[in-house]
Amino acid sequence: MRLGSAWLFCLLSASLLARAQSLSLPARPAGAPVGGDFVQRAQSLSPLQYNQEVAAQILAGNVPPFLRRLCSVTITNAGGGATNCATFFVTPDYLAVGTDDDFFRAPMTPATAQLIADKLGCVLPTSRMVDAIYRAAEVKLSPLPIPPSPAMTTVPVFALHNDMVRTQRLESLGAHPLGALVAGHQKDVVICPQLAGAPGKVAIYGWHRTNGAAIQPLYLGHTAAWVDYSQCIRLAQQSMILNGATTTVAQVLADPKLCGLLSDQGVIAQPRYAGGESQTNFVIEPEVKVCINSPPAADFAPDKPVELIFYALPNGNTTEQTLGRQPRPGDDWHFDIQHIAAQTRFLRAQETRCAIVLVCLEAASKSWPAWRKAHGDKEIPGIIEGVKERYAGRRLEVVLAGHSGGGSFIFGYLNSVEAIVGDIGRIAFLDSNYAYDAARGHADKLAAWLKASESHCLTVLAYDDANALLNGKPFVTAEGGTWGRSHAMLKDLGAQFEFTSRTNGNGLETYSALGGRAQFLLKENPGHEVLHTVQVERNGFIHCMVAGTVEEGKGYEYFGPRAYTQWIFPE
Repeated sequence: MRLGSAWLFCLLSASLLARAQSLSLPARPAGAPVGGDFVQRAQSLSPLQYNQEVAAQILAGNVPPFLRRLCSVTITNAGGGATNCATFFVTPDYLAVGTDDDFFRAPMTPATAQLIADKLGCVLPTSRMVDAIYRAAEVKLSPLPIPPSPAMTTVPVFALHNDMVRTQRLESLGAHPLGALVAGHQKDVVICPQLAGAPGKVAIYGWHRTNGAAIQPLYLGHTAAWVDYSQCIRLAQQSMILNGATTTVAQVLADPKLCGLLSDQGVIAQPRYAGGESQTNFVIEPEVKVCINSPPAADFAPDKPVELIFYALPNGNTTEQTLGRQPRPGDDWHFDIQHIAAQTRFLRAQETRCAIVLVCLEAASKSWPAWRKAHGDKEIPGIIEGVKERYAGRRLEVVLAGHSGGGSFIFGYLNSVEAIVGDIGRIAFLDSNYAYDAARGHADKLAAWLKASESHCLTVLAYDDANALLNGKPFVTAEGGTWGRSHAMLKDLGAQFEFTSRTNGNGLETYSALGGRAQFLLKENPGHEVLHTVQVERNGFIHCMVAGTVEEGKGYEYFGPRAYTQWIFPE
């Protein structure tokens, strides 16, 4: 294909797709502050509070209408006898708070920017993408530097520069209304391969002069906490077009043969900032390893509840294997079968109502049934309370979940309490209810808990393990596996709640009661497969965390392809 025809083909494809490209934001709330009012409010905030408020306003929809409609930028290159054409979609200006008539371009930390990008299905650009954006811009503004001073990192100077750019932009507004692609007036926070070896840094690039040369070469000298008036955030949509077909920015950047379209510095295996995600590890006696995976600090807005997901690990798995990562040569296969960290990141990207904290609980013996034999059940409520104490003063929504032998932890909890604590809002058994026993009061306690609040949800995943073969032989009895235990639990709860059932074309039968708050998803197994971990891998954790809510089924399908691939990181 000649360059001219490739370019035309890509432009035609981009034109068709661009008509529907926009930021996935809610409608702007009535009474939300306009740009000037936001600036007045923000001047009294600490840097952390300022970033939290910027994220909260943008994700709530307090964004000018013109900024929601994306602009297309097309790049082609030729090499190795082939011509590639890529089109990506970007915001017409930098992220801002307010209305078309009064908006404030908001400088922010890369962690805050990444949080917003994640939730909107976007990425931050590379320096090559920034150059392409400048070339494609209808409006090329001249940089307007302010003399350096300590005040350059404060909201008043942010606002001063915003007003300077506003005046400059007004000169071209008649010929190029809001929504036209504009560039040259800010530096960009960008992604680059060097970030992988420079944790805690921010990469800045751009601020093009009218001759097309950037004032700021790629620079990683500032810490990630550095924010000054000159650096702002332009988002690129994750979905893009490559040679007429839909792909993602992340996939192109990870491909050694294609990355040159979007990167002038080679492959970018992790095209994002860590986003402020943090991990804390400690031990609670007796012999419980705890790993807390937290979202960015900006996600912990004061008015947000904290969803605390206790995930009891499956037998034989370490915390690192359970969290998962992009496989490395020689990696144990366990690192690529659950991806609880990636599924949690998917949930965080979908959820703006609460801050999601994942608490992995690993028994020292890597077996919760063995741990309970050694220590009994009485310590389990204390383990939960010990973690909850770290969030004193916050409104908590607690989830108890477990896979495989991890379900034993939940039943140990049920055995040790008279009634399930009220702030436990969700219980999920991911092929893990082997220890279910109505004689121990499990059904009665679960039923009383479901009746206690219309927000309480129970989800059970299981497959016909009684029909599964391992090395040609059965490995569980009809009654003792999760297939048998789930039917027993369903029968016992069915005496108190009316369940309805439906079966899809792939042999998945779903039993549902209480408007979906109680769900049993039972997978038939005519092929005699071992689907124990597959249920988790194929979006099972995601489904268990949103079943019975308006988020159920959004962006994923249980037992469908992995919906969280872009959230699998190297570590």
